[in-house]
Amino acid sequence: MRALSSASIGVRPTPGAALGAGGAGAIEGLTRGLAVELAPVRVNAVRPGVIRTPMWDGIAQPQREAVFATLAERTLPRTVGEADQIAATHLYLMENRFVTAASS
Repeated sequence: MRALSSASIGVRPTPGAALGAGGAGAIEGLTRGLAVELAPVRVNAVRPGVIRTPMWDGIAQPQREAVFATLAERTLPRTVGEADQIAATHLYLMENRFVTAASS
């Protein structure tokens, strides 16, 4: 099984992020194409939203929390994800032999 990582910006672009949106969209198209070409090898992509990781550490704590709060309001669960949740998604895709060509 192959698992790629995409980004929610591929389906919800923001101003100034055209290259990121294009890259994320390309990964999802590549995922579907590789799933067909490499079958029965499974290929999936994980599309996380905003995830609390050290990538955000360059922003001062009060501002970072304000950004997280604003971004969380744009999500259905009203929260920012954690890295272990994304790892669990990758594990699910690796363990479930029935899933292929999915972006989740």
